[in-house]
Amino acid sequence: MFINSFWSLLPAIIAIALALITKEVYSSLFIGIVVGGLLYSGFSFTGTIEHVFVDGMISQLSDSWNVGILIFLVVLGTMVMLMNRAGGSAAFGKWAVTHVKTKTGAQIATIILGMLIFIDDYFNCLTVGSVMRPVTDKHKISREKLAYLIDATAAPICIIAPISSWAAAVTGFVDGVNGLTLFVRAIPYNFYALLTIVMMFALTLMNFDYGSMKLAEEHMKIKDFNAPFGDGEGLLGASDQPHPPTSQKGKVIHLIFPIVSLIICCIIGMIYTGGFFDGASFVQAFSDADASVGLVYGSVVALLLTIVFFMATRVLSFKDCMNSIPEGFKSMVPAILVLTFAWTLKSMTDSLGAATYVAGIFENFADNGAIMSFIPALVFVIATFLAFATGTSWGTFGILIPIVVNVFGSNMNNELMIISISACMAGAVCGDHCSPISDTTIMASAGAQCDHIKHVSTQLPYAMTAAVVSFASYIVSGFVRNWIICLGVGIVLMIGTLFVIRNMKKN
Repeated sequence: MFINSFWSLLPAIIAIALALITKEVYSSLFIGIVVGGLLYSGFSFTGTIEHVFVDGMISQLSDSWNVGILIFLVVLGTMVMLMNRAGGSAAFGKWAVTHVKTKTGAQIATIILGMLIFIDDYFNCLTVGSVMRPVTDKHKISREKLAYLIDATAAPICIIAPISSWAAAVTGFVDGVNGLTLFVRAIPYNFYALLTIVMMFALTLMNFDYGSMKLAEEHMKIKDFNAPFGDGEGLLGASDQPHPPTSQKGKVIHLIFPIVSLIICCIIGMIYTGGFFDGASFVQAFSDADASVGLVYGSVVALLLTIVFFMATRVLSFKDCMNSIPEGFKSMVPAILVLTFAWTLKSMTDSLGAATYVAGIFENFADNGAIMSFIPALVFVIATFLAFATGTSWGTFGILIPIVVNVFGSNMNNELMIISISACMAGAVCGDHCSPISDTTIMASAGAQCDHIKHVSTQLPYAMTAAVVSFASYIVSGFVRNWIICLGVGIVLMIGTLFVIRNMKKN
């Protein structure tokens, strides 16, 4: 009764609704998990317990991919703590204060840094947050706005970067065609990602906000910066914990070296897992890479290099470096807890057949030849809904991309197939962007040290604006099938929409 039906979506719907209503994410996720266990077991007490903890939580925490991500997070937390203790973040903050002199400049700098760190969304969220928090605080940019800028330059950037963990994941879901070639051809049609970037720059240059983000920005104007950021705004961060002493010897290089090391080592780690050193080409190695393992390899090597560098330049002693490891781990515990609950909730919806139910809806529509030109817009909506309900972009790719390929066949000259696959990726990122149970959204909150539910509620109006314009662009693309015209239409619609919203707010 509950399997492969609308009931399969109920656990995620309950968790999301409770999180938005109660503003409390831990209990909301856990209640959703329990509901999923009850539905799966037919309301059996022992069956629910076993499904929630054995099939759900323990299974997720013993999954090699998830364990790799958790190790990567712990290493990243340690790297961030090392950069802070070495004084690299503080030195960059001082440099930025003298060079970034306006609120607009601080936001542009945040966006550009986010766009430059395209290897992985987790890496992006934590690095950009750590680096830019002092700068955005100085210019009284709210943590909610910082979290939005981080989130909007994480998944949306990774999904249009051919050299990224996301590109590797997407290409792994495509059978029968060259996955990387398909990914590259789909980039110009990824309207949600591209229009989100346009929207960020437009909002910054037009100097306005709307919705709950406007309230957060107005609150920031009167915030006391002499007080610690411990008034509930660090739900997923360590801002309300005592800070360890910061070295006075730190320079900007003590921030740049760890970040550059992470980027280089993570790239090498990923192509290593893809067989690059066994003869595979660079492109093929990235397509076949195990992102979870590669990121662990790269981050651990970068951590060791950073420790050696800090000791060699005498900004931190060996003891200080070792003390940063548990401190970095502790800073990631809240995010790890929420990720664990989010993964477990996903396993509940998976066991109930949520993906099969949503995919079936799409296949029923796709069988109707009269609406083939509307398929990209339809795929975008279904992918958005599925990613929102399950909190995963990659899971959405894995479900819908093979279906789209089967619907259209493996003809790479079929432009409508390219557009539809891009719509699938765009919708997955959109739903992931909106969902409070998304791991990327959680990490953006952690990177900005912003209350998670505040981040979701302030970001939602912006994400929905980009989603509506993207939906209209996919309707156009289903008929026009020329990316230059369609993207141009999308950009005009986006900027025009923002002008309308700004003028409405003035009136």
